[in-house]
This record gives sequence, C-alpha cells and structure tokens, in this order.
Amino acid sequence: MKNQKAFLNLLAFLTVAVWGTTFASTKILLNVLTPAEIMFFRFLIAYIMLIIIYPKFHKITSFKEECIFLIAGITGGSLYFITENTALIYTLTSNVGLILATAPIITALLAHFFTKGEQLNKNLFIGFIVAISGVFLVIFNGNFILKLNPIGDILALAAALCWAIYSVSLKKISNKYNTIYITRKIFFYALITISPFLFFSSTKLNISNLFTFKLMFNLLFLGVIASGVCYVTWSYTINKLGVIKTNNYIYLIPIITLISSILILHEKVTTFSIIGAFLILLGVYTSEHGIKFSFSLTNQNSTKI
Repeated sequence: MKNQKAFLNLLAFLTVAVWGTTFASTKILLNVLTPAEIMFFRFLIAYIMLIIIYPKFHKITSFKEECIFLIAGITGGSLYFITENTALIYTLTSNVGLILATAPIITALLAHFFTKGEQLNKNLFIGFIVAISGVFLVIFNGNFILKLNPIGDILALAAALCWAIYSVSLKKISNKYNTIYITRKIFFYALITISPFLFFSSTKLNISNLFTFKLMFNLLFLGVIASGVCYVTWSYTINKLGVIKTNNYIYLIPIITLISSILILHEKVTTFSIIGAFLILLGVYTSEHGIKFSFSLTNQNSTKI
C-alpha cells in the first residue's frame, strides 16, 4: 500500500514535470501555427495514438454520463487552452502563471462539495498560502510589478476554474471505464469543441512546414507525451490518489519551468527563485502533512500547525 502511494505520487510528479516543459515546444510551434491549430493537432495526435492502443468502444449508458464526458472535454481541452492562450494576449504572462497556480485550491473547494471522500482541512489552506507565495517569487523573480488587466486576468481565472471542473468531472467517471478509453473520449469531445475555433482564427499553416523535423518533433512531443501519455497518467492518479492530492502537484510546474529555462535557455538563478522554489516545495508538503514545530523549554512541548 505504501509502495503504491509512493508510485502514484511519483506518477503525478512526472506528469507535471512534462507539462512544465511544454512551454518551450509551444513557443516554437507558435512561429508556424496558431494556438487553435496547435491544440487541434495536439489532441488529434493523442486521440489517434490512444485509439490504436485501445480501439474498443462502449455503448452510451446514460445522457448524464455523456454530459460529464463532454464537460471534461471542454474544460480540460478546448475551453481551458482557449482561455489560457487568450489571457496571454490581454495580460502579462506572469499574471497568467500566478492566477493559474490557484487551480489546486479551486479544485479542492469544488471536489469537497461535488465528490465523495475529498475533505478540506487547515493544512490545505496553509499549504496554498505558502506555495502561492513561492509561485509569486519564482514567476516575478524580483520584479514585483503586478499590472492588473480585468479581461486577461478574468480569462486566466476562468482557465483555472476550467481545470478544476475538469478534475472533478474526471473523478466522477474515472472508475467506470478503462483509463485510456476515458482519456480518448475526452479528447474526442475536445476535438469537436475546438474545431469551430479553427475557422475563426487566421491560419498560419503551411502544409510544407508540417513535414520539417523541428515541427514534427514538437507536435509529437505535445501530442504523444504531454497529451496522450500525461492525460492518461493524470486520470489514473486522480482515480487512485484523489483529486486534491493529485492537483497539489500543479504548484510544482513553475519550478519545472524554471529548471528547464536554466538548462535550455541558460537563464540565471536568482535568490528570489531559490526562495520561491523552496516555498513551493514546503507548501506542497504542508498541504499533505502539515508542519510540526518542536522546541524545548522547561517542559518539552510540541506544536503542530
């Protein structure tokens, strides 16, 4: 049991570790494709891969269940990425990153009220405060300039809410079917609901560019690994580990992004980013275990937060 829990925590960490490195691939693809085109090809590749691995279909059992799949496809796919990418147009990237980091606490609130077995506690809120402080330090990196933009910031908050709804929806169906089948069906609805955006966005697509190694490599990475594999592992960990515990790992994405930018882009490490990374790790730990302070006076006391 202990080994299984350790494995699930490792799986959740590896999933967000991959997601934390996707920004570089997306940035490269944006030179050739629009955000809507990137999302479409990303989910199409993932869907094809998953249908090859698990070609079995199941009959629709109820309208309610199908609605949950549709909601998961919209909130975890099309609407999430549309709101996130559009937010980047209207507000600072740092604002978007900070607001998206609220997804775990929003998820925890929704999971508490709409799912069974997901409880709120003081450690969760203390961990959120500590982790979000660390996210702030990592993202702003000493340049504490917070420029509010109502449209962009609301869209970023909508993206965080989308992810929370997706996670809760996933929990409701995660134990009914094969994990690959669930993920594949979610991608199907993501593709259907994202298709209209292709017609309303000015295309940058040149067919000849699709066959270049650089473009194909990054598309396959986003489609096969970041979507096909990672969405399956995320669904599996939510089912086995729980919505709240799994989503706490989202706090680690800024650290992964920071490390990848140091290794790939050779950016410098600052004191603020080091302190921020420490606070994020402390926040994730606190959310799960709390913090114990032990001190010795005349009589030894132990205080737990």
